[in-house]
Formats: sequence, C-alpha cells, structure tokens
Amino acid sequence: MSIAPAPFEQQVTFLYVRDTEASYRFYGETLGLPLVLDQGLARIYRVASGDAFLGICKASAVQQAPSPDRAPLGVILTFVTQDVDDWYQRLTAKGVVFEKVPKENETYRIYNCFFRDPDGYLLEIQRFLSPEWPKPRLRA
Repeated sequence: MSIAPAPFEQQVTFLYVRDTEASYRFYGETLGLPLVLDQGLARIYRVASGDAFLGICKASAVQQAPSPDRAPLGVILTFVTQDVDDWYQRLTAKGVVFEKVPKENETYRIYNCFFRDPDGYLLEIQRFLSPEWPKPRLRA
C-alpha cells in the first residue's frame, strides 16, 4: 500500500503587472492585504488567514502583452516547501519535465525549480531562504 505524500506547506501565486506602484496600492491599501515580504522587485501579500499568498512583480517586456489564448504566460503558481529536491525527484520519476532544475536564486533568496502543467501554466516549487518568510502554520 502506497502512502500519499504530505501536502505542500504554503502556496504563492505571482501576478506580473505593468504598473507595480498602482498594483501595490490596490492590493495593499484598497484590498487591505497585509504585506509579508518586500523583495525589492516583488512584494508578497498574505491572501488568507492560512498560508496562501499573492506576489506582485513587474512584468518584463516578454510578459507585457500575452495574447488572450496564452494567458498562462502571465501567472506562476508556486508551491512552498522545505523539500524542493524531494519534490523534484518525485515528479521527475513520474515523467514531469522540468524547465529549470532546483537551483539557488541569490537575487530573491530562494531555492526553486520550474515546470508546466498540461495547459502550459508555469508551476514552481520553492523554498524561501530569507529568515523573514513566515513559517507554515500548524493545523489542529
């Protein structure tokens, strides 16, 4: 009998925007989402009382104008875990092809890897190396 893997500890959805200051005001002030981490080029807000977050990032020239049928290019769904390498090995064994193998990103102080879902959405598995990042909450 196979035991199912534990669920991911946290989840972050990153949105790429043209005007970061307007988006920061909208998500931080208008919607009142609490700022959790300012990475300089991105800000991450808590979305719910649990461990779900929304990251707002400046869009690059490539991301400025995806066609409507290619909207997945504008979103990254990020699963946060301390076990990036374990997930990489587990998913590789299941035939998942990774666009980027696990590696440290010094700019954002993360360790991460990327792959796509069947519809082309970019998915990321990452561990925050910054001590300011909140630890997962224990569930009763």
